[in-house]
Amino acid sequence: QVQLVESGGGLVQAGGSLRLSCVASGRTYAMAWFRQAPGKDREFVAAISWSVGSTVYADSVKGRFTISRDNAKNTVYLQMNSLKPEDTAVYNCAAGNTPSTRHDAYDYWGQGTQVTVSS
Repeated sequence: QVQLVESGGGLVQAGGSLRLSCVASGRTYAMAWFRQAPGKDREFVAAISWSVGSTVYADSVKGRFTISRDNAKNTVYLQMNSLKPEDTAVYNCAAGNTPSTRHDAYDYWGQGTQVTVSS
């Protein structure tokens, strides 16, 4: 029903920056970013409320990553600064009714984009 289209992944050196974007069709939602590295569980990264704009971050990315939105475009962004090799993962955006750190709270998911950080 809802399609999420991501872009912005790539290869970057440690300490560098990268910006991910995700465009949602249809309704507006609370949106979030999750990531999954090889052999590891899916991990919450950040979430944003669509109506209020409040944000939540994982401790591992606080101070380095910033989630933002453009409601007119139904688009959410993830600005990633001071990247570390441990940030290497497939990043997915997700949409749901309310913001949450739990992946099962979200109804729709993007296709995923690879972020690789070299040391």
